[in-house]
Amino acid sequence: MGGVTVTLQDVRDAAERIDGVAHRTPVIRSRTLDERVGARVFLKAENLQRVGAFKFRGAYNAISRLSAEQLARGVATYSSGNHAQAVALAARELGSTAVIVMPEDTPAAKLDAVRGYGAEIVIYDRYTGDREEIGRRLAAERGFALIPPYEHPHVIAGQGTAALELLEDAGELDAIVVPVGGGGLIAGSAVAAKGVQPGIRVVGVEPRAGDDTKRSLAAGERVRIDIPRTIADGQAAPIPGELTFSINKELVDEIVLVSDDELRDALRFAVDRLKLVLEPSGASGPAALLAGRLDPVPARIGVIISGGNVGAARLAELLA
Repeated sequence: MGGVTVTLQDVRDAAERIDGVAHRTPVIRSRTLDERVGARVFLKAENLQRVGAFKFRGAYNAISRLSAEQLARGVATYSSGNHAQAVALAARELGSTAVIVMPEDTPAAKLDAVRGYGAEIVIYDRYTGDREEIGRRLAAERGFALIPPYEHPHVIAGQGTAALELLEDAGELDAIVVPVGGGGLIAGSAVAAKGVQPGIRVVGVEPRAGDDTKRSLAAGERVRIDIPRTIADGQAAPIPGELTFSINKELVDEIVLVSDDELRDALRFAVDRLKLVLEPSGASGPAALLAGRLDPVPARIGVIISGGNVGAARLAELLA
């Protein structure tokens, strides 16, 4: 597996570390979805995870490995929302404190949740500011441990536990479909899935406006795009992570794209048929299936629904 720096054993170790702290989320089936897609579909409902997204897995796995001295000093990160909440909650659970760099256009529900977990928020403009530079500077100034959203082996291993559980609960799958932002979830998922079942097809889904990973895989190197303007704010990364890309170029089989309208259709399907509240990024896997992006269609498909952090007003606006 080339230069892969996260192993199946790392994911298994993370699974032990988060056991009893993170939820083991359910795998949901829908006869209507199976009929629409022409396959047996197994949905890993990480929208029902603590903080409403898979991000708690990686944040807790990484922060729980820090020394007592470092936990006493605190942690820092930068995030458009779900990782922010995950770090804030994991830090609180582990008796630490957190400061989070967040864009000013972050949905209010996410800002409120982060503050509710006791974290300090530092606001920046995502179109003009550099969140990584701000985060690194804050961490250095205050002596905090920086826990990035995806560029961290313990974060990636933690995210991979969602795919590990999915395979344990659903059994052998022909393909696993995973949303792609910075690439941490699909990197961890690919390590777990191909470690357990080497022949599985790993398919990533990006919003059409934010196809940096698709372009990068095609070019064989990381490609930077303009900051994506898409309703899938959790997938609005301009360039894949260095570490995540090094894993994904070895293990990911293909990336498919979905439009904002296809994401809205999937959000509507989730509410009407699955009785699930999803955020747009969380709907990207179902959107890809409903839009017929997988060709040929595998017989048994696992899908990671990454999150459900969307306020009622915002969801109504998206579905209007």
